[in-house]
Amino acid sequence: MRLHRLDLTAFGPFGDTQSVDFDALSAAGLFLLHGPTGAGKTSVLDAVCYALYGSVPGARQSGQGLTLRSDHAAPAVRTEVRLELSVAGRRLEITRQPPWERPKKRGSGTTLDKAQAWLREYDAKGAAWKDLSRSHQEIGEEITQLLGMSREQFCQVVLLPQGDFARFLRADAGARGQLLGRLFDTQRFADVEKRLAERRKSTEARVRDGDAALLADAHRMQQAAGDAMELPDLAPGDPGLAEAVLTAAAVARSTARERRTLANCRLDLTESAQFAADRALADARELARLQGRFAQARQRAARLAEGAGAHREAQARMERARKAEAVAPALELREAAESAHRAAAAAEARARALLPDTFAGAGAAGLAAAARRAAEELGGLESARRAERRLAEVVDERGRLDRQEREDEDVLRETDGWLADWDATRAALQSRIDAAQEAATRAEQLAVQREPARQRLAAARLRDELGRDTDEAQRAALASGALALEAKAHWLRLKEQRLAGIAAELAARLTAGEPCAVCGSTEHPAPAQMFAGHVDAEAEERAEADHQRAEARRAQDERRLATAREALAAATAAAGDTPTDRLTAQVDELEQEYRLARGAASDLHPAQEELRLAERERERRLTDRRQAEVRAASRVARRDGLDAEHALLEAELTKARGSADSVAARTGQLERQVALLTEAADTARAAEGAARHLKDADARLADAAYRAGFETPQAAAAALLDDTAHRELQRRLDERQSEEAAVRAVLAETDTAAAAQQPPADLDAAERTAAAAARSVREAASARDRADHCCTELDRLSARATAEVRRLAPLREEYDRVARLAALTAGTSADNERRMRLESYVLAARLEQVAAAATVRLQRMSSGRYTLVHSDDRTGRGRSGLGLHVVDAWTGRERDTATLSGGETFFASLALALGLADVVTDEAGGVRLDTLFIDEGFGSLDDQTLDEVLDVLDSLRERDRSVGIVSHVADLRRRIHAQLEVVKDRSGSALRQRGV
Repeated sequence: MRLHRLDLTAFGPFGDTQSVDFDALSAAGLFLLHGPTGAGKTSVLDAVCYALYGSVPGARQSGQGLTLRSDHAAPAVRTEVRLELSVAGRRLEITRQPPWERPKKRGSGTTLDKAQAWLREYDAKGAAWKDLSRSHQEIGEEITQLLGMSREQFCQVVLLPQGDFARFLRADAGARGQLLGRLFDTQRFADVEKRLAERRKSTEARVRDGDAALLADAHRMQQAAGDAMELPDLAPGDPGLAEAVLTAAAVARSTARERRTLANCRLDLTESAQFAADRALADARELARLQGRFAQARQRAARLAEGAGAHREAQARMERARKAEAVAPALELREAAESAHRAAAAAEARARALLPDTFAGAGAAGLAAAARRAAEELGGLESARRAERRLAEVVDERGRLDRQEREDEDVLRETDGWLADWDATRAALQSRIDAAQEAATRAEQLAVQREPARQRLAAARLRDELGRDTDEAQRAALASGALALEAKAHWLRLKEQRLAGIAAELAARLTAGEPCAVCGSTEHPAPAQMFAGHVDAEAEERAEADHQRAEARRAQDERRLATAREALAAATAAAGDTPTDRLTAQVDELEQEYRLARGAASDLHPAQEELRLAERERERRLTDRRQAEVRAASRVARRDGLDAEHALLEAELTKARGSADSVAARTGQLERQVALLTEAADTARAAEGAARHLKDADARLADAAYRAGFETPQAAAAALLDDTAHRELQRRLDERQSEEAAVRAVLAETDTAAAAQQPPADLDAAERTAAAAARSVREAASARDRADHCCTELDRLSARATAEVRRLAPLREEYDRVARLAALTAGTSADNERRMRLESYVLAARLEQVAAAATVRLQRMSSGRYTLVHSDDRTGRGRSGLGLHVVDAWTGRERDTATLSGGETFFASLALALGLADVVTDEAGGVRLDTLFIDEGFGSLDDQTLDEVLDVLDSLRERDRSVGIVSHVADLRRRIHAQLEVVKDRSGSALRQRGV
């Protein structure tokens, strides 16, 4: 990585824009960054770190953002850092702007702008810069990936802070571990230790859970086996737990199988006894059933004998009903004929009642002939009905012509009146349109004038406000200036008074026998005495501090006054010298004219729309008048034709109506007469046919009754039974016959008769015996089931315990392996003789590499005297791995680094820092670091050692590397020609390059 150029604007102590040309500085290999304390030397390095990573190093990380901004910067200048560098063969430019609290563009107060960043790359082919990203996150990831270092590593490797390495040189193992852990990112090794410890805990928990599950199965087996299993007192984690559980389970299974065999034998004996008792009970129940069956049959036979008379009567009634069934069809036919005759007679009577009296004695043939004559007369009236319908149409059409004539007359009259006012209406509407168009043009002109007038008024109001602020700022500046002059005069007075009495102040520090700090004499014959009102150093310092505060307040008030004057000048240029009240009146007048013009212009569209509608209405009315005139001409001829047709139709209808009011009335009369005569003829013929059918039905009924054996048809009708009565009677006869057959069958059974001869059966004794035998079987079966369940449960639990033991075997091996690894990486294992943690071991290896790389330069700086060595010996009872000693070649002894002097500590820590830079660079993937900075520490070196240190630093220029030394040691200015000087004054610091 090589730095080319750095541009700072309003950053830290730099109020304006400052630039650093690192290419020119790096040409000499070594360059010096110097300046007075507080000038901003470290701020240059902060700017490099901020450009790369978006934050500053070390403790200066807190309070970034607005605090990065220079107090000397103008309010309108934004803080910005731009760095141009080359890394990994690419030339990049990074620009960063922290958050900025800037003045608002409108009104008073401030507003906060967000931080911004740009990343650009130089395209050598196109000879131009191209944008890569504007995302803070993307830029940070890109830079970290290219450099291969985090911000902490960069600050330790490129911006070498000597104070940190001096503390590192004297620190204990814990402090060294923290720094090395941040630089080499060994968190992953600590994560491995943590992961192994967690793995050990989780595996141990799984083993304990498995032992607990195995022990729980053992207790379940003991509960299932009862007194057949004895379990020793064991706990999860005992070594012999698995063997003890499996042995006890095998003994319990054997005992349970023996008990199950005994239970099966007992069950077989009780089942044989139950079979015999059940067979005896069944025999007793069968004997009781047969005896009861015989007794019930005897009772049923007695009841049948008692109902024999009623049974014979029912049989006779059924026989008469069967004979009457032969007469039933004739009876039904006669009843149907009689009903039809009555209905036909009633219909004939109703039809004859509607006829005139002249047809009262006419028969069916006479009525039919009269109906034919009326129908013939009705057919002759068809042409008269058509003429009557046509006459109605003629009358309707004649009326429509009259109505149309009246409507056309109204249209013509109204149209003539409307058209008479058309010219005046059109002129009025056109006048409105012209006036609205003029108002719209005026409104557009006023709209153009409104915004400039408003802006000028706003600028005038801001001018008045800024004028008041400027007066107030001027008064404050004059007051603070007077106070600053007074404070300076007071400080100078006190300083003169102190100088006048400085001899007494020095004399007060003299001690008898001690040499004087001025003349070196040990005798003090006449020391000066302090006079009343002597000013000491503390009073002078207080006065100087008051002077500096007053000067700062004066500078702040002057900056405020300058800012106010600039804003006032800008507002005055925009507003002019016109008073604000006059501008307000002009704006109000302009607004009033604009509103009036807009109101008048708003009538343009309505007036144009009314004119368009009026012209459309005129066209419509002219069309209506032409159509009315055409219709009036055609109505005259049509009216004459309708009058002639009406006279002919009226003459024809007068002849066809006769005495009726109309042809339709006459037609209705004839249609009703034809219908009544036709219906009367039909009903007369139907009544005559029904009388013949009734006479034939009477003859057939008398013949059927005689052949069935009945004296009269009435007797046959009385013997008939309806369906319900017939079914009921047949059911009683069938039940009697079935009962008689069943009783005879039971009494004829040999087994039933034989059982009736035996003594009554004793069911209670047989049931008691069978119940006792069933209880014995159930008890034996329950015992057998318990034994089966015990064997099954023991087999199941034993199989599960065996499977659990097999499953736990590899888990125990895994636990032993993980536990050994966890103890080894944690430094608690006996195999780890030095009790080093894994992270400490890795850091120790890194520290050994750093010590080896640092020794190369330390020997050169110390002329071969000192060598840094890494030690991993244990200290006390603690752990080892991060010890650092120095070997003195003059004495041949190894001693602690804390025994080095100030100068020795500096070049030892410098060698350590350079060695660490080399190791971290290799760790970052070999990223070439062409620019390094070394911050302070050279003041403690003598001339010879300083020459040796500079020779070592000068050797870093190999392969075109440059080193920047940050120091205020004056001797370095003579030795290093290329310099970057930081100069500070009251307006802020500035950068100057010399010797390039």
